[in-house]
Amino acid sequence: MTQAELTRLNLGRSLDSLMNLDPRGYGVSAILYDESRRLAGGPLAMRTAGLLLKGLKAGDTVYFITGFVLRPYNKQETDGPAGAAALARTLVKTCGVKPVFVVPGEAVSAMERFAAIMDYDAAIVEFTRDASAASAQAERVVSLARREDAFPSFCVAVEAAGANKLGVYHNALGFDVTPLEAKSDVLFRLLQSEGVPTLAIGDLGNECGMGTLGDHLRRFIPRAAEGSCACGCGGGLAAATAADTVVSATVSNWGAWGIASALAYLTRRPDALYSPGLEEKVLTAANECGLIDMDGEAVPAVDGMNLTKLKAVITLMNECVISALELEETCRPWFEKTIALGYFDSPGGMPGR
Repeated sequence: MTQAELTRLNLGRSLDSLMNLDPRGYGVSAILYDESRRLAGGPLAMRTAGLLLKGLKAGDTVYFITGFVLRPYNKQETDGPAGAAALARTLVKTCGVKPVFVVPGEAVSAMERFAAIMDYDAAIVEFTRDASAASAQAERVVSLARREDAFPSFCVAVEAAGANKLGVYHNALGFDVTPLEAKSDVLFRLLQSEGVPTLAIGDLGNECGMGTLGDHLRRFIPRAAEGSCACGCGGGLAAATAADTVVSATVSNWGAWGIASALAYLTRRPDALYSPGLEEKVLTAANECGLIDMDGEAVPAVDGMNLTKLKAVITLMNECVISALELEETCRPWFEKTIALGYFDSPGGMPGR
């Protein structure tokens, strides 16, 4: 094992730990993370960043599907769009990609503001909530992308509503929110069938792409098992659509930050890190555009996490990356001794956990 490999492993573990901090202590993030990590065979954020860097080049188009409208408020939540915008910013800086955001109508103005705040150009597609029109719109989007030589090289879903196997969309309490949600998972599946690599970031299992964890969700996540949702459809809240790669986090935005941090490290671009200052500007704009926290309030919070917590997570992620880059030479003798003792090469040791 080399110093670079050991740094990627342990910095990756630190980023994963930060994006899966559990201030509420209710354990869902741990349930999701353990299975996601098992499937990935290594730290999620670092592995995913590596896949993105391998699969993308300057000028490539990346689709970001995001958006979850909350019942009973009929408004877009802050989780999802803000994280997608942050990850897009880092991919623009590190890879030179062209972002396309696919969102419900309630998120369009916010996405425009986010891109302006983060200083990049992006296309925004409002996707239908009419199930009977979703396939036709998805086909139009793909056809237009081909005609304009902008067919996506990657599709990323961040806290996007995902239907269960019966076509029913659920909120976290297991209630039917089908009429409220954009049917953008239809586009996700179409792109996947066209060979586009897919990534899903979620924090419960009712999000587009999280069907990769299907059996695990139905066994351990509340209201995910068949017959256990609150709406009576019998299908449970677990999303059916399965992504190629899954990243779980306590808050979906945090998963996007973790990947962005890993990208900044791998490309040695600390300027590509997201920042607490940007987060405050983004959430202020989000509230001005009608986005709400999980309890229905237009406040600078995400999934009940206030700005103090959000800034702290971002700061710790940034400091981990900056330390790994700035102390590379200073810490080289320590790495040499640690590597020589072989702990990280041992069968069943940390690399596989």
